[in-house]
Amino acid sequence: MGHRTKRARILVRELTSFGSPVDLNVMRRCRVVVNGEVLSTTWEVDTSSQRASSTLRMAVKPEDNEAVLRCESVNAVSRSPLSVTRSLSVLFEPSEVVLRGSAEAIEGKEVSLCCYTTSSNPPVHIRWWLGFQELISNISTISKGKNGGMATMSNLTHTVSREENGLLLMCEAFNKGTRFSSVKSKTLSVYYPPQKVWLDAPPAGTPLRSGATIRLVCFSSGGNPTGHLTWFKNGKMVQGVSRHVQSERGVSREHLFTLQPSDNMATYSCNATNEARKILSADTKLHVQFPAVSVKIVVRETELRAGHTLNLLCQAGSSNPRANISWSIGSTSLVGIEQPPKKAEYGGVSVSSKLVLPLGSHHHGNRITCQAFSNLLSEGVNTFYTLNVLFPPEFSAEQPADVETTEDEAITLPIMVSANPDDISCAWTFHGQSVNKERDHRYHFLEGWALQIWNVSRRDAGLYTVECSNAEGNQSTKVKLDVQYAPSVRMKADPVWVNVGDTADLLCIADANPITHDMFSWKWMGDGNIEELGEESQDEATGLLTLYEVTRARAGPYQCTVDNGIAPPASVVGQLIVRFAPELQKGAQWRKVATRGDGSTNADVVCQAEGVPRVQFTWAKNRVPLDLTNPRYMERTVKQGSIHTSTLTVVNVSALLDYAVFTCTAHNSQGEDTLDIQLLSTSYPDPPSEVKVLGAGPDSVTLEWMPGFDGGLTQNFRVRYRWAESASYLYVDVFPPRATVYQVRGLKPSTSYTFSVNAINSMGESGYADNGAVLNVTTRDAVHVPSETQPEAPPNPPGVYVIPALVGGVLLLLNALGVFLFVRWRRGRSLTGRTDGSLEGKKSEHDGSMVSNSKGYESQDWTSTSARRTLLGPSSEPDSSGTSIYESYGGESCHYYYPAEVYRPALYSHPEATEDHSSRHGMNAISHEYEEVRDYRGVLGSALPPSAAQPNAAGQAAPGPAPPAAYHEGRWRGGSDLDPARAGYNSTAYRRRRDSDLPFELRGELV
Repeated sequence: MGHRTKRARILVRELTSFGSPVDLNVMRRCRVVVNGEVLSTTWEVDTSSQRASSTLRMAVKPEDNEAVLRCESVNAVSRSPLSVTRSLSVLFEPSEVVLRGSAEAIEGKEVSLCCYTTSSNPPVHIRWWLGFQELISNISTISKGKNGGMATMSNLTHTVSREENGLLLMCEAFNKGTRFSSVKSKTLSVYYPPQKVWLDAPPAGTPLRSGATIRLVCFSSGGNPTGHLTWFKNGKMVQGVSRHVQSERGVSREHLFTLQPSDNMATYSCNATNEARKILSADTKLHVQFPAVSVKIVVRETELRAGHTLNLLCQAGSSNPRANISWSIGSTSLVGIEQPPKKAEYGGVSVSSKLVLPLGSHHHGNRITCQAFSNLLSEGVNTFYTLNVLFPPEFSAEQPADVETTEDEAITLPIMVSANPDDISCAWTFHGQSVNKERDHRYHFLEGWALQIWNVSRRDAGLYTVECSNAEGNQSTKVKLDVQYAPSVRMKADPVWVNVGDTADLLCIADANPITHDMFSWKWMGDGNIEELGEESQDEATGLLTLYEVTRARAGPYQCTVDNGIAPPASVVGQLIVRFAPELQKGAQWRKVATRGDGSTNADVVCQAEGVPRVQFTWAKNRVPLDLTNPRYMERTVKQGSIHTSTLTVVNVSALLDYAVFTCTAHNSQGEDTLDIQLLSTSYPDPPSEVKVLGAGPDSVTLEWMPGFDGGLTQNFRVRYRWAESASYLYVDVFPPRATVYQVRGLKPSTSYTFSVNAINSMGESGYADNGAVLNVTTRDAVHVPSETQPEAPPNPPGVYVIPALVGGVLLLLNALGVFLFVRWRRGRSLTGRTDGSLEGKKSEHDGSMVSNSKGYESQDWTSTSARRTLLGPSSEPDSSGTSIYESYGGESCHYYYPAEVYRPALYSHPEATEDHSSRHGMNAISHEYEEVRDYRGVLGSALPPSAAQPNAAGQAAPGPAPPAAYHEGRWRGGSDLDPARAGYNSTAYRRRRDSDLPFELRGELV
């Protein structure tokens, strides 16, 4: 028996076997086999009905068509298996429908296509459609396919028409039994030729001008596809034509070109073609007017000589209309003889003319021009013939008879001679003798036979004769040479050495003719101006400059110039060198060097001297000469002009071994100078000095000062000022931090102020500059700008301002008191167990600052009671210039009041011990005496970065050398870390840098 099913469906078959008895121990096997392949060996047993069954579930595929399904059953008493078979008949659709063949054809031609399907069961049927019309297929075949199915193929041949263009040609495969349907299609393309071709061109017979640009456009309408347009000139295809342009009506192609003589009477045609292979054409003929296409001159004579006659013939090429010929030489017109015209190419006319010309030497090299000109076109064509006339040498009327020169120069006696042929030979004579290089090596003959004399002297003056000749003849002329003398000068001695205070004589000797009075002049060539140069005098050819009581400022270059009226004047520069003993830089910043003494850093002790001649340096430590062969000491000397700098590097500084006085001795032949430089531990800075006023305005004062020793740490400056009516001092942080010129703003006009300056670093602050002296300055009067009178506002009652001021003051005092008590409580806890050193401090009478024996400030006193009140008061707000201003009250401590944003005192490490309240305020947390020295730069100095050259208030750079880069905690700190102009003045960045620079045990925040 057979069983039919569709592909991709699940086939379920159940086998039932009956027996007696049916027992699980007796039943042995029940399996399902398909084409010899076992698909299932599972079964179920029903003992009550004595039945065993096996159910098969399988997914049917096309490959299962005509497969044999067999089920076998056997038990212990069966002699052979019992079986039953079924044949499967699978219905499946074709996997693919293919349409082959071209759907393109010319109108009236046939298209042939083939449509076929892969194997299916049952076979499918094929029918053809063109649009909505069914076509009858001529041939349709069904053949055997895979998996027991059938494959169907159908061929179609159809004659096309233009109305069918663009319709879909479809092949439909369908099976009613399986309800299968699939369609494949192609678009039918029917080719047919264009319907019309025409040109957009000038009307026939229109005269056109050569050189003009003409536009021919070819149009084609109809056709499928649209026509392909090709331009032809006289039957030859034209290259370089523009692209096709599509439009609704059809296609066009433009031919844009410049008219040439060859376009006269030329036929331009346009052909339209497409895949239909039929050509439509349109053409036009042009009428072009053009000047002569060429002009040439024909010469009969082979050699031209002066005095002979020249015959020339000018022939003009084809032109339309006829051209007229004219002759000229230079700007002079010549008259020729017209010849009869002739027909020429391109439908034009050719004309010619004859010229007869007597020749002279002046004609040589000139051009004879022949021009063919069209009056109708106002255009002509010309050519020329260059005359090559043979003649003997002739000297020009511009040949110089006199030549002047100066001694020791090279002079050229020119020859302005012409001849043809130009193979000229010339001979010079002087005093009746031939001039040649064998006679005097100073004689040189240049191109053109000009005579050049090198290093002319007075004996070369006189009359020179030159005679030139060529193959046509010879001729001579005379030239007079006049030699003059320009001055030369030299220094009698250079350089001139003199000691300070002596008299110096600078002498220059001239060689000149003539020697005139006052022909010597002297000039200072160094920097700056000197009002009285010295005493100038002259003795014949010697000039003298006398300098009395010479100072170091007179050393430098002096120029001696001699001018006797004959250019050019001569100059020479002589050097005056003033010898003087070395002088060392001895400012405060040169006398101290500070660094850590923990053996991990190096220190550079710098000594700079100015002196002439060369300065030598020697070093001593605690008055004992220093052995520079010791690897712990390295010395290098740098010379720049008269400035000599010696740098002594102490390697791995030890507080015990190297904190000492180093003596630098600079010496030369004039004397010596010494300087004691103390190498010590880092400390608070020295006070500034030389505070002065640079300028004052109505609301500002500009100050300048000299910085003191910075204590080995980064220092910044603070300006303190007040006026008579003020209740307290005002403090201004100088910005940029290391600037030494600063403008204090926000002042009152016509008011007297007192100013003082001090320095601060992370160790503490210095006293005020110049031993606490104050600088009295009065601001200028205010400049009133006239304005329109405004109505006065009614005065406010006194109570409007007094009551809020009193309430605000009370609140500020209570707030400051609370903060003060909180800080004291926290500080007491943080200092519990610290072992305090007893240091006696005293208060300076002139500035009120606390000074200890260790030159340090107590960390607990960095912020006084008045400072805490200031930090909370409105006076701490920054002014318009971005500088923080702080206020203190008279009679209280004048310690530095740090801005709140940068004040972060370190929480210093301390050993565990019972807190001693009695000695807490006598201890300096950062003082030491030859103990391990730490870099406390980060406590405050990192918030006040130095700069190499800080700008002052006027935008100018402040004086002073740029600070060298510092090596700190394993890295070099350069300008970008220290210069606010490059790093930016940002308090957050400073606090971050400060905390990272501190040792771990010294980091912390003030709460």
